[in-house]
Amino acid sequence: MSDNTATSKPRSKFQKLIKLAKIGAIVGIVAGIGIQFIPVDVEKNPEDRFTPDAPPEVLAILRKACYDCHSNETVWPLYASLAPGSWLMARDVKKGRNMMNISEWGDYSGEERDADKEESWEQIEKGEMPPWFYVLPFHLDASLTDAEKATLKEWLLKPSPAEEEDEDEDEDKAPAAETDAGASAPDAG
Repeated sequence: MSDNTATSKPRSKFQKLIKLAKIGAIVGIVAGIGIQFIPVDVEKNPEDRFTPDAPPEVLAILRKACYDCHSNETVWPLYASLAPGSWLMARDVKKGRNMMNISEWGDYSGEERDADKEESWEQIEKGEMPPWFYVLPFHLDASLTDAEKATLKEWLLKPSPAEEEDEDEDEDKAPAAETDAGASAPDAG
């Protein structure tokens, strides 16, 4: 009789664990279905779009590694409609667009664009962009090679054409101002 009692206790513990696992699975499934009904504030892609003045190879890199979070051209994959992934993606896109939105660079001055580009390079150089949680497991192609980083560095750290024009104008104006000041000094005396 003692042998029967000894073997029935482990079985009853095992049966209790199975029962708890089944209850846990049912609760998990119900919760998983239930959270699908919690609305998510997905940032829709606005119509206004700006394409930076960049070589085609730079645009290709930007589109594959940056545009989903840092432009108004986000590609929302199917899994972006399933919670809790939808919540995380909506949060990341909103945060990314707030930090830098390439689609809105047309409204920025050359100086503002250059500041964004310089900050972008610093993040890429540190290995913080694109973030690992974006790359793995669904966007492996967004990972940047050393050659792509070099291409981006050259473009990102090059001043915008508008900035170069502003610098040229400032240099042209400086000698004229000195000449005017020198010419007016004898008249005053």
